[in-house]
Amino acid sequence: MKADMGRRYRAYPTGDQDEVLTGWGHTARALWNVALEQRVYLWEQRRYSLRAIEQSRHLTSARHELDWIGQLPAQAGQQILRSLDRAYDNFWNPGHAAGFPTRKKRGHRLSIPFPGQAVEVRKLNRKWAEVRLPKLGWLRFRLSRAIGGTIRNATVSRDGNGWHISFGAHTGRKPDAPNGKPACGVDFGVAASVFVSTETAPRLMPPTLTTNERKRLKALEQRKSRQITYAKKHQGGKYSRRLRTTITQIAKITTRRANRRQDFTHKLTTDLAKNHGLIGIEDLRVKNMTKSAKGTTESPGKNVRAKAGLNRSILDNTPGERRRQLEYKTRMHGSALVVVPPFHTSQTCGNPACGKVDPESRKGCGRLFACVHCGHEDDADHNASVEIEARARRTGGSDINSTRSTTTVRVPATGRRRTREAPKPAHAS
Repeated sequence: MKADMGRRYRAYPTGDQDEVLTGWGHTARALWNVALEQRVYLWEQRRYSLRAIEQSRHLTSARHELDWIGQLPAQAGQQILRSLDRAYDNFWNPGHAAGFPTRKKRGHRLSIPFPGQAVEVRKLNRKWAEVRLPKLGWLRFRLSRAIGGTIRNATVSRDGNGWHISFGAHTGRKPDAPNGKPACGVDFGVAASVFVSTETAPRLMPPTLTTNERKRLKALEQRKSRQITYAKKHQGGKYSRRLRTTITQIAKITTRRANRRQDFTHKLTTDLAKNHGLIGIEDLRVKNMTKSAKGTTESPGKNVRAKAGLNRSILDNTPGERRRQLEYKTRMHGSALVVVPPFHTSQTCGNPACGKVDPESRKGCGRLFACVHCGHEDDADHNASVEIEARARRTGGSDINSTRSTTTVRVPATGRRRTREAPKPAHAS
């Protein structure tokens, strides 16, 4: 019985609990790093693959010999080793995009995992509840929504806003039957955050920071840079209390920005999944799209700062997170997600009677698409969303990932033909 739904709540530990959880978080991070180094060493020296079952025996011995590991609950340590197993499995899985497991730095978000059997939840009233954690006692959290299932795992974490408790719950919910609602194509962009083919105006993500918050963040970043320079010059690199306070203030603002971005993303994907029966999106390669233009010393890049700003804008719209959310929300609400090849969606005419591909129809990065063959005019992003919908309808929900590396520009269509216009032959002299 695996967890099929996640729940996250704001936790409010006491002063003593906050101190204990902070220590556990750093211990969990160190334990991950030590376990990873042990696996890497054994593989490099002996070509031996170490797994969590065998490392758990080493962990039992270390708990008796090292007090700082013994203070961490045994269930949490075992969960960390199981998580490392999953990280390796994802790395070895050719169908998974995960890279090799990496070390966790000190600035990494503190996180302490627990199995579901080690925790107990009791409801205090309509708005508050408590969870009992091993060696910590009862931890209060805000019951913003019902858990709605059997708890399979729990994770206590801390970000810039404070502590949170997350539960992985098994609800037993079955995928909904097809809802029979109309199809749509969705184009994710930068100038227009989202353009849906069935709508006449784009959906714009509100600014994630106000003007004063942006000024405040810039000032804090500058202060942090000065304080780090001073620490390296006069304190041997040791962070002062003021520097740590500055880092905490920056974390609060950046967490607030991330929460606002996540709120828009959840509302968007839920609305799309509920109100459409078929959703087509592009198979974007965000990692390739946001590569740095810095280049090398021998061959430096051009327009590096402009490309860095574009990369930030792309990542701020989180196309990968939107796709991840649509993948599970469409199953919940009886719709289907179809991922189509992204080539030439912005250069293909959305007029069904034309459908020709020509880069001259979309010059530069303007907002207007004007077909040079039939005269069809439309907003460039809306025109792309119409083409995405057409490709999704033709695909019919089948797997098209095998076409991601196809370089041909010929796109099959029903009742019409879409192909790049062949270059006109040069006149013989």
